[in-house]
Amino acid sequence: MGAWGLLLVGLVIGLGLYGVLVPGVPGSWLVWAAVLWWALQDPQPVAWWVLVGATVLLFLSQVVRWALPPRRLRAGGVTHRTAVYAGAGAFLGFLLVPVVGAIPGFIGGVYLSERLRLGRHGEARAALRTAMRSGGSSVLAELFTCLLIAAAWLGAVLWG
Repeated sequence: MGAWGLLLVGLVIGLGLYGVLVPGVPGSWLVWAAVLWWALQDPQPVAWWVLVGATVLLFLSQVVRWALPPRRLRAGGVTHRTAVYAGAGAFLGFLLVPVVGAIPGFIGGVYLSERLRLGRHGEARAALRTAMRSGGSSVLAELFTCLLIAAAWLGAVLWG
């Protein structure tokens, strides 16, 4: 696969990561479809292993999401700005502390957004708890899975 094809796959994966944070967009399925397209265009063993791993991870993610409370983010007072801060925090955390940093980054992003909006620590902490209970944990599970898949794809492209 050429550079333009890889760039397009990367853009679709990025759109999928953004789609996880936006209600109504099938973000995780966009990530999986991009990896599938890449594996079909670049039939090397590493591409197929990344596709199999992505499929297993997404299946497990769906099982975990099914066990978590349903998404009622808007009812919990979660705004688009909060979702952007949470996604940016998870992405930065994933890069700064590989893999496990996404979880505190996501939570820190939600807290920062609520702290800026509400102004006080206690109120921001209460809003963070409400956001995580109203579906934030479900979003975090899906976003974490998609970040793992994106990292595996990027690692396979760069070193595979």
